[in-house]
Amino acid sequence: MRPLPTASSRTTTTRAWCAHCGMGLAAPPGSSSSVRCALCHRVTTRIIGRQRGVGDSGMTTTTVAVASPSPPPRAPPPLSVQREIPASYPKICGKKRALLVGVSYTGTAYELKGTVNDVAEMRRLLVDMFGFPSSCILELTEKQSDPTRLPTRENLLLAMRWLTEGCTAGDSLVFQFAGHGVQRVDMKDDEVDGYDEALCPVDFERDGNVVDDEINDTIVRPLGTGVKLHAIMDTCHSGTSLDLPYLCRMSRTGYWQWEDHCRHGGPGKRPHGGLVISISSCRDDQKSADTSAFAESASIGAMMDSFIQAVEAEPGTTYGRLLGAMRARIRDGHGSCRIPGRFGSYVRRKMTPSSSVQEPQLCSSEMFDIYRKPFLL
Repeated sequence: MRPLPTASSRTTTTRAWCAHCGMGLAAPPGSSSSVRCALCHRVTTRIIGRQRGVGDSGMTTTTVAVASPSPPPRAPPPLSVQREIPASYPKICGKKRALLVGVSYTGTAYELKGTVNDVAEMRRLLVDMFGFPSSCILELTEKQSDPTRLPTRENLLLAMRWLTEGCTAGDSLVFQFAGHGVQRVDMKDDEVDGYDEALCPVDFERDGNVVDDEINDTIVRPLGTGVKLHAIMDTCHSGTSLDLPYLCRMSRTGYWQWEDHCRHGGPGKRPHGGLVISISSCRDDQKSADTSAFAESASIGAMMDSFIQAVEAEPGTTYGRLLGAMRARIRDGHGSCRIPGRFGSYVRRKMTPSSSVQEPQLCSSEMFDIYRKPFLL
């Protein structure tokens, strides 16, 4: 949860979001009326207004983000359910299919180097370890020559439709996304923390983000009885990026419990009988990282590195052991302290504050015993 304003005397706060991509802006009081976004590098003009603080008759300065002198971005185009899924997308054969997305943002100031490697590593894992047919795996990356396989907003939504369309009982689906993610103010009052999570396709500056509500509508709710979907999300602010009703809280000692994230206590955003489980790189209020701290790793996301290492090290592992192993590997590789062996691991765990290290998260459409249920794709 983000902290609410205190009920103390007059406090000056700044709350601002990029008018172009929705990223939160850090703007100290008294700073310039224009702020440049650290993600998309476009300028947002701030208007200073005054409103009452929570529980206080005093006044609180609030910053509201509006469009910069350049024209505001157009509203994200709606997904047309009438548009045909491209004929170049794989034909489904068998009970397993996967959508793997890696966005590099080539040529921009926020370019990512390892996302294409993430996709390649995930494909290898799915084919070699879990028996996914290579012909039933759809990749969206900027390396593709087919324009329908570029990771644009429209292609991403169409590919998610491809992933779930025509599924029947016994089908196993995988959705992987590696790229940038942001938070946006929740306008529907359906988020516990007041923020929507959103994915950034390659054309997000022009066509907008893909918000968690859209992801849930496209690949979660349509799933019927007996269909299983795993989402592997390596992006900032990804903890609840599928808007699933349950988040697993797990301590470093292994204690765990499910937390209900249904905002109004209703049926929430569950599938129609299917099972959806997401493993994400960090909490909603955290940022994800690459593997620069892992000397032995190639250029892939820290979450993807820890996920693959944990799965390959213990075939048939449970969700609880998988999550614990991923968190331990990320903690051990965090920072510049490179003392080898168990002693180095002990030092890093004791010296590194838990709040400063990204913590992979587990969400699900239904509750289960995480130390009894095996991880199977």
